[in-house]
Amino acid sequence: MEQLVKELKQHLIEELNLEEITVDDIDTDAPLFGDGLGLDSIDALEVILILEKYYGVKLSNSAEAKPIFYSVRTLAEYIEKNKK
Repeated sequence: MEQLVKELKQHLIEELNLEEITVDDIDTDAPLFGDGLGLDSIDALEVILILEKYYGVKLSNSAEAKPIFYSVRTLAEYIEKNKK
């Protein structure tokens, strides 16, 4: 799980062009949107693409995205449960 968390943080940095941020700067349990990492709705679309591109995971229902997209940890847990 720790390896997945680290890998996920790296993908977020690369795909969202967060050049000034390192893997260590991202708190695994901090919110991704709003006060935490400060991502927005366009970034959410990129996160969906990261899940599909690197992990083969698709969100079946966009209504379920909010709790899944809360933090890096909740994303990693969702990937663990749903990757092919």
